[in-house]
Amino acid sequence: MGWDLLGHEWASDLLREHIVRGQVRHAYLLCGPPGSGRRTLALRFAQALNCPTPLAPGEPCRTCRTCAQIERMQHPDLNVLIPAEDGRSLKVEQIRQLLQSLALSPYQSPYRIGLLPNFENATPSAQNALLKTLEEAPERAILLLTAPSPEDLLPTIVSRCEIMRLRPLPVDALAAALSRNQGLPAADAANLAHLTGGRTGAALRLQADPAELAEHDKAIDTLAQLLTENRAARFHYARALSEDREKLHRTLQIWLVFWRDLLLRIAGSNGRVANLKRMDLLVRLAEQIRYEQALAQVTALQNALDSLDANANARLLSEALLLDWPYLLPLN
Repeated sequence: MGWDLLGHEWASDLLREHIVRGQVRHAYLLCGPPGSGRRTLALRFAQALNCPTPLAPGEPCRTCRTCAQIERMQHPDLNVLIPAEDGRSLKVEQIRQLLQSLALSPYQSPYRIGLLPNFENATPSAQNALLKTLEEAPERAILLLTAPSPEDLLPTIVSRCEIMRLRPLPVDALAAALSRNQGLPAADAANLAHLTGGRTGAALRLQADPAELAEHDKAIDTLAQLLTENRAARFHYARALSEDREKLHRTLQIWLVFWRDLLLRIAGSNGRVANLKRMDLLVRLAEQIRYEQALAQVTALQNALDSLDANANARLLSEALLLDWPYLLPLN
């Protein structure tokens, strides 16, 4: 079974080599866009370091109790740092608690591992609190940080980590890999590859979770329907959608990508569309919506997502957004 990292074999080969040669670094920074497989790579590395029954040096079995616990992020020698109560940032107190834990000897495995996903959300004081440990790491302790880019972290943090950059695959390459390795029909593989922009982790997550893919399809269907609805119907939907802030955020992200696709279609661009399966709908909408209108909606959705992250009123935000959409005749 091994590492099984679609499209990032170079990364698993490098980390495996570090283990085999006894050259494991004390800290790694795994960079790439969300959904690129950063966390999966970190967990595979943790399994390779601590698996008691490896298939070969640096090759985790992924079937033993240790590997299963690490996969679920529930192993006693794996400390996973998640945001504080506000859900958006890592605090200095959390870093200090993690460091106290890493200073202890491993409970049952060769290494104690600290996994800090989305470390760009750490406050500057929290990042600074990690510096001393990065400079003088405890023996048998390894830190695994993830972030979109090294530029999202303090330079003093970045300079003390081994950096690995995970980039999206070309869409056609990911589609081919999904067909070959996951047994997907070519059309389904192409749809997933386009929807995720070549991000392997996101594509595998969508494949494994049909409900998430169904939610995406429903959001697009709702968008098309709302474009033909009156103000009262839009008000009603906006109020209902705003009751679940997380669902609202996911829906706005889906809509943003769709409006970007529509913008490309209206402009006659040869750029890659994400919603390949909805090309018929894009063609029909492009006949009724002007470029300026689509561009305004892309900008509005980007601003809405930023405002939502800044704790804006979800109901007012949703209502203002939907009321500004164009009003179209029913789509045939």
